[in-house]
Amino acid sequence: MPLDPVARIRRFNRAVTRETGVLDQSFLGRGRPLGPARVIHAIGHKGGDLETLRLYLGLEKAVLSRFLKTLQDDGLVTLRAAPEDGRRRIADLTDAGRAEFEAYNALSDQQAQSLLTRHVSSETLLAAMDLVATALGRDDISVIEVSPTTPDALYCLQEYYGELARRLETGFDVNLSCDPDAADMLPPRGSFLVALSDGLPLGCVGLKGTDKGYAEIKRLWISPASRGLGLARRLMGQVEETAQKLGIKTLRLDTNSALPEAVALYQKSGWTEIDRFNDDPYPDVFFEKHL
Repeated sequence: MPLDPVARIRRFNRAVTRETGVLDQSFLGRGRPLGPARVIHAIGHKGGDLETLRLYLGLEKAVLSRFLKTLQDDGLVTLRAAPEDGRRRIADLTDAGRAEFEAYNALSDQQAQSLLTRHVSSETLLAAMDLVATALGRDDISVIEVSPTTPDALYCLQEYYGELARRLETGFDVNLSCDPDAADMLPPRGSFLVALSDGLPLGCVGLKGTDKGYAEIKRLWISPASRGLGLARRLMGQVEETAQKLGIKTLRLDTNSALPEAVALYQKSGWTEIDRFNDDPYPDVFFEKHL
């Protein structure tokens, strides 16, 4: 008889509550509960608009105001009017507040390292955490345009290449593929999109401009923890919108039949299978879409 799923979730919630110290009156031994500590971290070294802080932390205005009042009384936070709009207020850390920020970061790092060392397989534990965090934060995933040479973009690309190497019978060597020139994935020729969750990259897709009467969709990748949430379809929809804004009328892409989920996505998204249009040694399935 399978275990009750609700009981399993509640057990998980209790374990996380204990581990993170949600109920502690002195979170990480710094003399204040988790709520005000999270406000300090959210403000950080750059300061923060109060409404942005409130939305990021998921707090009611009254609760945030109470936390800020406590931190002001402790000499850790100051408030000022926003330069461009006096009705908005910005929270900044004082020197003492920045010291608390650094202390919390150091203690949080130590706590995380301690948890990892207690598990026989840290990668398995991290993969499970990634899965849970992404599922809980699926409505807060953002998609932004970046250069394909940024650290987030390069991380996604390396993960993509590694997955191809594992899944293709021939392996994968990016130097043998028709690797897109980074300049062709920058406006006005193209674009590169990365999906982010709380600052961590979850997926990417590239739009490569060409001089052949069409542009190409390249390097669609979704992290294993983020699959099944509709993120691939979202990235494809956004990159198609970007192509339209750049005046691109026709898109092409290639993939491999060893990636059946990718083939199925394109078939269900209005793409038409066509004959081979390049001499790349890795793909064996080719698609086209008119915008």
